[in-house]
Order: sequence, then C-alpha cells, then structure tokens
Amino acid sequence: MAEDKAGLGATFDRSSAGDLMPAIAVTDPQGNTLNLAAAQGRPILLNLWATWCAPCVKEMPQLDDLAAEYGDSLRVVTVSQDMGGADKVAPFFASMAFDHLEPWMEPDLELGFALESQSLPTTVLYDASGREVWRVVGEHDWSGPDVREAIAEVIE
Repeated sequence: MAEDKAGLGATFDRSSAGDLMPAIAVTDPQGNTLNLAAAQGRPILLNLWATWCAPCVKEMPQLDDLAAEYGDSLRVVTVSQDMGGADKVAPFFASMAFDHLEPWMEPDLELGFALESQSLPTTVLYDASGREVWRVVGEHDWSGPDVREAIAEVIE
C-alpha cells in the first residue's frame, strides 16, 4: 500500500491521491498563461507560495535545485498566491536569480481553494497523467533523500 512505503513517514499526505490537477490557468509577469490541466505529459511538482511567507521563501532555492536535478523528467511549477501579482513576484524572482523556476502567479487564490489547502506552502506531486500522488502542507526540506524516494514513484 502506498502509505506503507518505507522511509516516507507521515510528511507525505496521500489522502487526495488520484485527484486530478485543477484546471486553473496561471500567468507569468509578461501575461503568458499556463493551464495546469493541460500541462500533463510529465510529472509536475506544484508549489503554492507567497513572498510574505517565510517558510515558502526558504523552500524556493531548494525547489530551484530540484528543478535543475530532474531536468525534463519533472516540471517544478511554483505558483505565487500574492495578491500583488507581478508587482510582488517579479522583483522577488529578480533578486533571487533562480535558474530553473518560472514566476507563475494566481492572485485570485482559486488554486488554494481547489486544492482544499488554506496553508502556505503547499506542494503537490502529480504523475504524468495529472493525478495527485502526494502533498506536503507546510515547510519541508526539499533537499533530503526522502524527497528523492517520494519523487521516484513518478519518474520512469
């Protein structure tokens, strides 16, 4: 059974496993749009965050490292929940100089409601067909071996 996987502990919540990724469009500071439901085809690690959320900011460099490590085999999509949109997100990304993360935004907070999560950060792993595998609500160390073991479930 999935929840009995050795070493994964209770951090990885599988209670919504199998749910489809919400069909919500996110935008970048230039106005480009990404429909999350259409982003299927490879696994996606979806992270909801905000510039004012200290644990979120702490995780971002680790998520950038994950995106670099997995390359084309895993897409890391970070979606800001800042109500200030590009005015908040663009300067943050410029100051952090991420090499692999893209500044997606969804200031209407529909994504948090669709995921039934009112906490930030919230990170959800989806398989290549857009079905949830697990989620982590709250701060997590994304550099650890538990993460690689959990991601390995969806990497071919």
